Amino acid sequence: MSLTLIIILGLFLLGGAVLLIIGLRGARKPASIEDRLADFGTLERPPTLEELELSQPFSERVILPLLRGLASFASRFTPGKGTEAMQHKLDLAGNPYGWGPTEFLGVRLLVTLLLGGLGFALLFAAKHLPLVQRVAMIGGAVGMGYYLPILWLGSKASKRQKDVLRSLPDALDLLTICVEAGLGFDGAMTKVADKWDNELSRAFMRVIQELQLGKLRREALRDMAYRVDVPDLSTFVAAIVQADQLGVSIARVLRIQSDQMRMRRRQRAEELARSAGIKMLPAIVFLIFPAIFIILLGPAVIKIMTMEIDIFGAGSAGIP
Repeated sequence: MSLTLIIILGLFLLGGAVLLIIGLRGARKPASIEDRLADFGTLERPPTLEELELSQPFSERVILPLLRGLASFASRFTPGKGTEAMQHKLDLAGNPYGWGPTEFLGVRLLVTLLLGGLGFALLFAAKHLPLVQRVAMIGGAVGMGYYLPILWLGSKASKRQKDVLRSLPDALDLLTICVEAGLGFDGAMTKVADKWDNELSRAFMRVIQELQLGKLRREALRDMAYRVDVPDLSTFVAAIVQADQLGVSIARVLRIQSDQMRMRRRQRAEELARSAGIKMLPAIVFLIFPAIFIILLGPAVIKIMTMEIDIFGAGSAGIP
């Protein structure tokens, strides 16, 4: 394979990766009913099918059909349990870009093909390497392309869980105030969902929507705890479900849970403060101490070297 063909293949793969990133970044959120009605009211005539298609973002017109095509082929070999596990991972990450298991499988295959093709191009560019190393290079590129989306999804899930854990005590305080002021638990959750725009408020809004569709409160709350998978939130949901079943005052349960959550947040802050010294130790040993030693011992070392030069110079000149 000539060098020109390798460069063309590399540019093609790089362009595919750039288009994938731009398309996913440009994914828009679903428009609300009010926005769609406002747009429909400003139109002079009904839009044609071509205009409706062109009004969609690049990700919905090009990227998503490509991902669904790749995923529909691979889903034939994917077991049902794998699809359910992938859906749970997507729920933990907050369903980024509105993906389902099919679209995410297509993303994994597309990234695998892009990095595998790049590794294949590098294979011909590095002909001087042994065959084992070149095969390992292709295998590493394919494995990296297959597992990088999983690592990215795990980082999104971890970030979402930290966001929920950080905002949970304040949300419980607001829930307690609203319930003690006379609102029902569902109305208090609506107030929390309207006041903030974070992962916990969006989880509360989904629970409210499920309740409006006729789902039982305990099932909706348990599903929320399963989708977030934060121990503190699971404890809160278990306490609310138990209070609802036993007829205990929810306001009292919320007050107890709010106090406990604030105490746990203080304990986590103290734990992080105690571990700060250990985390700073490598920077102190490898960065600060060498600089201090250079500043303190540098002039002395220079002076000693100058004295040795003078002594050896005087000895070579025959001066006693």
